[in-house]
Amino acid sequence: MGQRRMTSTLSQGTTLVVCLLVQSSRGSCPSDCLCTSDTLSCGSQGLTRLPLLLPSITSTLDLSFNRLGWLGPGSFSSLPRLDTLRLANNQLTTIGHGVFHNASSLRHLDLSSNRLRVVEQHYLQGLWRLEELLLYNNRITRVEAGMLGGLSSLRKAYFSLNQITEFPFFSIQDHSHPFLIMLDLSSNRLTTLPWEDVKSLPGSVQKGLYLHNNSLLCDCSMYSVFWHWEQRGFDSIRDFMDDLTCLIYGEPHASVSFLRHSRYFQNCTVGKAVSLPVTVLVSNFVVNEGERVRLDCQTSLRGKDLSYVWISPNQEYLTQTNFNDTLINAFPNGTLEIPAARVNDTGVYMCTALDLKHMLNATREVNVTVVRTVPDSFSTGYTTLVGCVVTLVVILMYLYLTPCRCGCCKQPLPPTIPVPAYDPNALASIFSPTLSHRDSTKVSGNKHVVFIEPVLVDQNGALRAALATEQATLQWEWDTSELT
Repeated sequence: MGQRRMTSTLSQGTTLVVCLLVQSSRGSCPSDCLCTSDTLSCGSQGLTRLPLLLPSITSTLDLSFNRLGWLGPGSFSSLPRLDTLRLANNQLTTIGHGVFHNASSLRHLDLSSNRLRVVEQHYLQGLWRLEELLLYNNRITRVEAGMLGGLSSLRKAYFSLNQITEFPFFSIQDHSHPFLIMLDLSSNRLTTLPWEDVKSLPGSVQKGLYLHNNSLLCDCSMYSVFWHWEQRGFDSIRDFMDDLTCLIYGEPHASVSFLRHSRYFQNCTVGKAVSLPVTVLVSNFVVNEGERVRLDCQTSLRGKDLSYVWISPNQEYLTQTNFNDTLINAFPNGTLEIPAARVNDTGVYMCTALDLKHMLNATREVNVTVVRTVPDSFSTGYTTLVGCVVTLVVILMYLYLTPCRCGCCKQPLPPTIPVPAYDPNALASIFSPTLSHRDSTKVSGNKHVVFIEPVLVDQNGALRAALATEQATLQWEWDTSELT
């Protein structure tokens, strides 16, 4: 009996330990946090270190508005499903090695409004799935080149409101960052830019490069680039045109807008694509609607191991797809073919030639204008004009050339019936049912019909009525012999 109780007690103890181990492995909701499904919110709790035993199913972790000043190695290794991490408005000054170990599923990282000074190479190591990086409103003065190297899935990076004086543009290439569409470097301390590296940026990065509110120095190269980007309709230029300024002779109080005060750059050469450090070659191509278009990708690069990427006017990558209901073929040799061009195909097509062996690229832009054919528009206008003239002639013929309009073809009027003076007896005889035989024969043979209008009498009693015949349905025949 005692042995059974001991066995039962051991069994219950084992079950309790197993339950505690399972619960410990899964993690429970910390007392200072709010847990809902796979979201863990620990914001604004005054935390100075990370909570322990975080639930492993967490995909969104909010630690913003706390007092975190340090993150240890493997801080998020127990969260294999972590997708979004918010660490904004803390007191982080550095990020140690291996902080994001085993957190490769992270896609959104917010480190804004902290105290970071240098973004070192190892900070984001292993986050190859990261798509959005927020580092604005820190104290960053330098960004190491290797820091962006492993972020192959990066789409948007925000470095604004810092103290950056130089940035490693050369580390961003088509093959290393194929999805990057926004790079915000506004409100920093950039004075000059390495234009040879900027012109090598992919077209999508150039379109999303924000450089306003910096301490840029006025020069023709910089003005030419911004002028060209404005002509291409980049939102990064048009939306912040007033804030895109430069310093004249480096004087802080002598700043002008690049594009609002163009008279300061009147001696600069713009408009020539070869002189711009953005593209290698720009050409115009005008075709009629329905014609076949073949565009080549001839650049300064030469070699057999080149690869080519075409981008449509809508900033879409073209391989072989239906673009505006038109089949567009992109061939391996860099040729782009539109079998039957349409007006909707008008725009700037950009081709980038890549030399992966030597890590070089070059860009060519072709401005295609599709116009409607002249014969079609002329035929339509001519047909409309002829139709109007014919209609006008028919109307005039109907108005002025209808029969019996001339005086020579007038028909004689029927003879009028003499109206005798008013005679009551005669009037009575007309309606009298007792007619003589002669009269009845005359009426029946000639079939006369007479219409009499009402008789009007004025105040003096005088007779002012007249008898008139409105219409005679049969011709009045008079027997001249009888009248005689």
